[in-house]
Amino acid sequence: MEQWQPVPRQKVAVLEVAKAIAADDDWLIVTHERPDGDALGSALAMAHILQALGKRWTFVVGEVVPARFRFLPMFDQIRQLAEPPVRPFRRVIAVDCADELRFASVASAIAPDACILNIDHHQTNPHYGAVACVDAEAAATCEVIFHIAHALGVPLVIDLAKCLYTGILTDTGGFSYPNTTQEVHEIAAELLASGVRPYDIAEPALEARTLEQMRLLQTALRDMVIADDGRYAFIMVSQQMLAEARANEDDVEGLVGFARSVETVEVGVLLRERPDGMIKASLRSKRLVDVAQIAQQFGGGGHARAAGCNLPGPLAEAKANVERAVQLALKEV
Repeated sequence: MEQWQPVPRQKVAVLEVAKAIAADDDWLIVTHERPDGDALGSALAMAHILQALGKRWTFVVGEVVPARFRFLPMFDQIRQLAEPPVRPFRRVIAVDCADELRFASVASAIAPDACILNIDHHQTNPHYGAVACVDAEAAATCEVIFHIAHALGVPLVIDLAKCLYTGILTDTGGFSYPNTTQEVHEIAAELLASGVRPYDIAEPALEARTLEQMRLLQTALRDMVIADDGRYAFIMVSQQMLAEARANEDDVEGLVGFARSVETVEVGVLLRERPDGMIKASLRSKRLVDVAQIAQQFGGGGHARAAGCNLPGPLAEAKANVERAVQLALKEV
């Protein structure tokens, strides 16, 4: 059997990103709000790549990042936007951001004439930026960055491999979602060969839950709404529920999977009330419904099987609006 060699689907775009990175030495890294495993894995993987190339980098977020990812190398070097204030950068790498609004919270750190490299895998990405490397077939943005690292000749050392593995592991749901391909497993095998130990990442990233999250889950599952025909389910989390469970916004992450996991359910939805009264909707499907199309109806986006959007409150009204869209989508499949 011939030895497998990684071949990016977006080869030209990968090379354009590599050329742009090689040409400049001072970069700002940004990702989307409330970053998940792929967002943080992608951003810190890019930090490792830039550092390996002898370049300066700053990774800035607009809010506190989930503590469960503190095992990631260089996690402690993530900077909050206002502590201290960050100067405007003219060279920016945006990772795992389906559109520019996803990193609007750190806009003050980006110069008006900034050159933005857009590295992503969301199918709804409009290819913004001076260079757009968007592979909608990739399981994770970390899969795209894996190819960029190869194109730049950066060695696949264990710290870089940990970041890339985290993004791939989390965005494939532990290699259980439909986006898990032969190529994903082959890339994962290369990352393991670099010294990554799967459980050291899977346990904190996918399995560990706080006591507060368990209390919140107990209440959320008790009040879960399942359609009469069993084809969709809603979990709703209010600010009152968060307060009663002594939980925070991070503790809400992952709850949508419980709605989707009901045997008869095709579409699972999590509606989370934010402090400002807006409602964050997370949508997941199994095989038939393109939830990105549902999210786009409300100004959001994402993937066919995982998407999100924001709606005005209150929760009951947001549920009614999303439920109508889900029902219509289910009638069409």
